[in-house]
Amino acid sequence: MYTQTEQQVGIDWVSVLEQEGKALVAALDAHPDARRLFDGTIDTEGYIHYLIQTYHYARWSTPMLAEAGHRLKRQGRLPHLAELLIQKAGEEKGHEKWLLSDLKNLGCSEARVEAAARTPAVDAYTGWNFFTSRSGVPTAVLGTAYVLEYLSQARASGVVERLFEVDAIPNIRKSVTFLRSHGALDGDHVAEMESVLRTLTDREDQAAVIFSARATRCIYPGIFREA
Repeated sequence: MYTQTEQQVGIDWVSVLEQEGKALVAALDAHPDARRLFDGTIDTEGYIHYLIQTYHYARWSTPMLAEAGHRLKRQGRLPHLAELLIQKAGEEKGHEKWLLSDLKNLGCSEARVEAAARTPAVDAYTGWNFFTSRSGVPTAVLGTAYVLEYLSQARASGVVERLFEVDAIPNIRKSVTFLRSHGALDGDHVAEMESVLRTLTDREDQAAVIFSARATRCIYPGIFREA
């Protein structure tokens, strides 16, 4: 199912994951609206678009991760990674409520959020990760989790301060719960995940994790408004 990976030709496979995380950060640095978010100069509608699209994929994070973890348990495989996935499912629980709260403070009702069209990137993200957790290689969702936590570690911590400094969005100080929480929570998770992932020795699992990280790296920039 999966093509030959870099790990199979002698390159440390976790280092390949790190390169995918770096590539996602670089792609977003080059994306106009993502760059404006990082700089704090994004306008109100751009920020609302970002939060709404994030809501439409983040709301499914807990069931995706939990299903993958419980499926590994049913398969009798990799108990330490099964527990990691279930733990991460718990950590993600309720994050969509932070997004709804931020959006409400921007004047965006829950009804508007629910009715908003999802970008193709959101549909691709949720479709791919539900596939891997329910019927693909369940460890693959760790690739998605890794690159998103890498992004949070690299960019989320300074975004809130820059949004406050620029002050281009009305009521912004009450509308950054999601960003602030992710900047604080994800700081040590990348190193922790790398340590755990190094215990994953099956090449099919490694390939699945890398493939999912790469897919997410390609998909994720599409949640922002087009240039």
